Amino acid sequence: MAPKLHDVQKLLGLTPQQIPQHVAIIMDGNGRWARQRGLPRFEGHRQGAKTVKRITLEARKLGIRFLTLYSFSTENWKRPREEVELLMHLCAEYLVHERDTLIEHDVRLVHVGREQELPDLVVQKLHETRDATAGGTGMVLALALNYSSRVEITDAVQAIAREAAAKRLDPDQITPQTIAQRLYTADIPDPDLLIRTANEKRLSNFLLWQLSYTEFHIAKVLWPDFRESHLRRALQTYARRERRFGDVKPAS
Repeated sequence: MAPKLHDVQKLLGLTPQQIPQHVAIIMDGNGRWARQRGLPRFEGHRQGAKTVKRITLEARKLGIRFLTLYSFSTENWKRPREEVELLMHLCAEYLVHERDTLIEHDVRLVHVGREQELPDLVVQKLHETRDATAGGTGMVLALALNYSSRVEITDAVQAIAREAAAKRLDPDQITPQTIAQRLYTADIPDPDLLIRTANEKRLSNFLLWQLSYTEFHIAKVLWPDFRESHLRRALQTYARRERRFGDVKPAS
């Protein structure tokens, strides 16, 4: 069910029309959160998973239509084997334990990234949760899992090349839309707002094509400590921006 006008105004001082349609988040700081507390890195990831649930439900309540979370990059496979295995276990656990919550709140799960390198168990739980939530119309939760923007663009270019070689596509007719339709995010609008936590200011190979005109918000807080109030503050900051799409504001 869509948020009511007075509810959004009460929470944020904004109208639903000022809420970004699509918010993408680079969730950074799990390891630092654990290190600061003398805990194993995995405890930071486990706490970060709890934050995922809170922020997903808050985004749904505030009327965000698409939420994309950078969960695991292709570069993350280079981390210590034990940490990667624990991360994959945590991912499968999340997909099982939060399935009913997603259904209850009318949230549809989709995957953004490659399945090939993922463990069979993760792929199985990903498919099961995706299928179980397929009817959700309240919000789309896109998990960027085993994701790399450069790989995504490479896959799209290869698909276009195969179509051109088979003479199903005229190379002279290739447009930016042709490429966009072959990205993992073909059915998802470009993000309006990108949030990155832990005071980091880089894109880390995330949605390089899709972020062309996205507004950025850098949060100093580490991801496990990111709360609903931080999301609301980011949305309020976004609402004060004057978005530009390559145009020039006329002189007054």
